[in-house]
Amino acid sequence: MKQFVKLQKLNSGDQVAVISPSNGLPQIFPHPFELGLQRLQDVFGLVPKEYPTTRIMGAPLKDRARDVMDAFADPNNKAVFTSIGGEDQLQLIKYLDPQVFLDNPKPFLGYSDNTHLHNFLWNLGIPSYYGCAVMTNLGMNVEMFPMTVESIKNALFVGDEYEVKASEQYNDIGLDWSDKSNLEIPRTMEQNDGLYWDGEGVVEGTLWGGCVESLIFQSTVGKYLPKDGDLDGVVLFIETAEDIPEAWIPAYLLRGFGERGWFDKIKAVIVGRPKAWEFDKPNTAEQKAKYRKEQRDEIVGSIRQYNATIPIIQNLDFGHSDPQILLPNGGKIKINTQEKSIKLVM
Repeated sequence: MKQFVKLQKLNSGDQVAVISPSNGLPQIFPHPFELGLQRLQDVFGLVPKEYPTTRIMGAPLKDRARDVMDAFADPNNKAVFTSIGGEDQLQLIKYLDPQVFLDNPKPFLGYSDNTHLHNFLWNLGIPSYYGCAVMTNLGMNVEMFPMTVESIKNALFVGDEYEVKASEQYNDIGLDWSDKSNLEIPRTMEQNDGLYWDGEGVVEGTLWGGCVESLIFQSTVGKYLPKDGDLDGVVLFIETAEDIPEAWIPAYLLRGFGERGWFDKIKAVIVGRPKAWEFDKPNTAEQKAKYRKEQRDEIVGSIRQYNATIPIIQNLDFGHSDPQILLPNGGKIKINTQEKSIKLVM
């Protein structure tokens, strides 16, 4: 089983880097970004330090890569936060010097397109935290979700075993970021279905995974994927992004993993609740329920072609989901299907 370094925990007053390795959306939508920066200070007691490309849309890949390395190399930074995701981060990986990260391992937080940096660190044996973007989760309207705050504090400051519970309600419907007054309006909440369980077993493994769309990009490139031997004992985590892909897309990814023989190595699969509403796809409650069921069925059906028994748990609160919990990528997870329990070792 692949080995990972142990990251240091943070203290109140620590400096943290804030970067935009995927997309400089803080330039276009400063209001949720600045609210997120304020929450880093007010809720978590951290001191944010921005880097040159953090608020620049379309910054060159080399410049963004330089900021990523500078953020890790600065010993005053005790963690690295991302502003938001994007769509081209994989293209900057080639500009990164692995030695900078091996010499300066520290917590990295982000999700979506940041899957690529998480995977880069994972391959170096450096764990990270999948989740928490400054503009989305930290810059949430009115106040942060308590579940999100609890998860971040435990991961960064405490490190206790974290029991995963399904949220009672969730938010899927957004508000326009260009109107600052929207930040004072609560998001629409809907009743959550709870977790969907399939398969059986008591499993302890190492987490690896990310956003489906990014993992497809990884798979087409090939050279940045984990080595087959490093996937022994892994628990795969996946979730889909705000483009709301059709159900066959995650199914094709999983079948590709199956053809690689990975489901002989992967011990379980956990799936984040798929986002099912967006401004260009304002689905009704019925349409959202149908979409999510189709995705669940395709995921189970695809995995079962290659492994008939491993646990598959869906509708977890991670990824493009609010509330959102952090997943320790490269950290440990414990799953017990009889007790219906999931625990993260942060």
